[in-house]
Amino acid sequence: MSTSVSSTKARILEVAAELVANSPDGDVSTRAVCEAAGVGAPALYRHFGDKEGLLSAVVDHGYEKYLTTKRSRRPGTDPIQDLRDGWDTHTDFALRNPNLYRLMNSPAMRTPPAAALESHRILTADLRRAAEQGKLRLAPELAAQMIMSANVGVSLMLVSRPTTFTDETLSRRIRDAVHAVVFTPEAMGPETTSAGDEETGAEDEETGAEDVLPATATHLAALLRRTPRPDFTPGESALLGEWLDRLSNKTPE
Repeated sequence: MSTSVSSTKARILEVAAELVANSPDGDVSTRAVCEAAGVGAPALYRHFGDKEGLLSAVVDHGYEKYLTTKRSRRPGTDPIQDLRDGWDTHTDFALRNPNLYRLMNSPAMRTPPAAALESHRILTADLRRAAEQGKLRLAPELAAQMIMSANVGVSLMLVSRPTTFTDETLSRRIRDAVHAVVFTPEAMGPETTSAGDEETGAEDEETGAEDVLPATATHLAALLRRTPRPDFTPGESALLGEWLDRLSNKTPE
């Protein structure tokens, strides 16, 4: 790609990102972008295909700085804390970039932006680390879907309806509620396990066993994926993995 072509594409992208950020409703027209960038419509469509392609590129461009911090972050010894921090930085990004965030999660975007997919992959990788340490109640892939759904949901409400959702602690409260379902009580800290233990006593032993089974299956599945056993044939390993995944994702009674 020549320097002039590259600079034209970059100029269109920068102009579109600025227009999106300053738009009252987060939407822009291709005509407005072309006029502000000083290019004709053919140049825009040549570089981005159509309006959706342009907006998808705007999302990836704007989300790049956020993803750069996540890519460069060295995993800590406690994946639970890393996941708490990841939730908070996600919400903070949405609050600082409301139009971009709404655009990123718009149903009108038929193809998910690459940035959203990468963010989900990073979340899943952190959850797999938690599973390897025996801190997950269910499979990392399902846990990632639950956490991302909740995180995106609360962030969208905060940026779309700020006059209704005014509690500054809302995101943290939802984060902790979702994490309490996803992680084992031990992983969440002593405050989540000690308060009710003495009151419930032996009557919850059967329920406790049911809770331990998915977490144990998740832990074993993560360890076997990280270090495959030579004792099993590929077919046996696949079958065992399928069984463990079923137990990991078992719906509570």
